[in-house]
Amino acid sequence: MKTDLSYLVDMTEGNKDLISEMIEIFSTQVNQYRSLMLQFYIEENWEEISQLAHKAKSSVAIMGMKDLAEKLKELELLAREGRDTDLYPAYIDVFRDECKTAITELQDYVSNR
Repeated sequence: MKTDLSYLVDMTEGNKDLISEMIEIFSTQVNQYRSLMLQFYIEENWEEISQLAHKAKSSVAIMGMKDLAEKLKELELLAREGRDTDLYPAYIDVFRDECKTAITELQDYVSNR
């Protein structure tokens, strides 16, 4: 499992409708972020990658994706300074793959509630 909804369940006091709404917002956001991150990399827009990694870090953390949140923090800091740009594709691939898996997990959660 890529996700851990413990924090979200605690934060919403187990309100299933609110949890479902948060999951929907997350799914929409990360799908946008996944596209934009690749676009910004192609454009060599490191500042936008840094800002997007910062936004995405918060979103994935809420869904309990702690390891991915740490990777996004690393990418955010690297991109802020434009350092080690050859590493960005690996970070972006991990983000894209893990979010794809997470969305599937979360949709299953909503369907089975």
